Amino acid sequence: MRKILEIQKQLLPDLMEILKKRYNILHQIKLSELVGRRTLATSLGMTERVLRAETDLFKEQGLIESESAGMRLSSAGEKLVEDLESIVKELFGLTNMEERIREHFGLQQVLIVPGDSDVSPMTKRDLGLAACKVLRKVMGKDDVVAVTGGSTLAQMAEQMTSMSPMKTNWFVPARGGLGESLEYQANTIASMMAKRVGAQYRLLHVPDLLSDEAYQSLMQEPNIHEIVEFIRRARIVVHGIGDAFAMAKRRRVDQQTVDSLRQDGALAEAFGYYFDRNGNVVHKMLSLGLRLEEIQQMQVVIAIAGGASKGEAVHSVLKFGRETVLIIDEGAANVIVKILDAEEQTEVH
Repeated sequence: MRKILEIQKQLLPDLMEILKKRYNILHQIKLSELVGRRTLATSLGMTERVLRAETDLFKEQGLIESESAGMRLSSAGEKLVEDLESIVKELFGLTNMEERIREHFGLQQVLIVPGDSDVSPMTKRDLGLAACKVLRKVMGKDDVVAVTGGSTLAQMAEQMTSMSPMKTNWFVPARGGLGESLEYQANTIASMMAKRVGAQYRLLHVPDLLSDEAYQSLMQEPNIHEIVEFIRRARIVVHGIGDAFAMAKRRRVDQQTVDSLRQDGALAEAFGYYFDRNGNVVHKMLSLGLRLEEIQQMQVVIAIAGGASKGEAVHSVLKFGRETVLIIDEGAANVIVKILDAEEQTEVH
């Protein structure tokens, strides 16, 4: 299969580009389930005129069905997309990128989904679905799974519908709650995941950012102490990766700390720790929940992030080197590979 694809790329490059474009359209319709042309065009970065020509072709081929509310895939369209998914990673060059990133950072597994979350919200949904599949494979009986907050983890929680009931499993927040939308908080995500798979959950009702005095006081509370210790028993953690300054803003960090982060070269944030370009921890938030030493001892650390804008941040956290599984989109992967290329050229010279 790989040899045939390489021949096609050389002899029929235009055909390959058309195939990529048409797969992306059908894939986006599949993710949306039902979508209008204008919304789809915006999501794909296409004009409605160009998209109309493609969808008219799909209708003629019986791949999509139209109704007043929008378009959806027909059963034939569903099967075609399913069949294409097995070769699309080769087609987009994603398989090679997965292996290169995996080898470079010593990861157990790297999964790259097509698209860029910065451009298409539907790609974030695909990321969530991929993360669900990974979690389903690594999660065993009686496992405690810690999760962080954020929009990508929230999307993952939305996709967790097909796992069999896991009554002996627990979902817990990795840390306290950020001062942000309720649906993006770790507590909300942990409870939603648990409910969707028939598991149990525990919540940590404390702020994410604490003063030293508040931290010491809360840890003296027996209930809080017991829940924190339970969270630290987690075997699996699923976490997002954020831009350092976007996360500092979400956490309402004071200006003095922001200035300090900038001076120290902070680039990325994950589970309350800030990392520079070389993967060094340059700042940590005083917070209840998982500490770095627990994360370093965990058997499974799953990182999930998407968008070209997150590429540098993901690279920074990978340099720290505690992840076992990485799930990213094509946009982030392209940036990471470019950084690796630049590093290799620097080493040569």
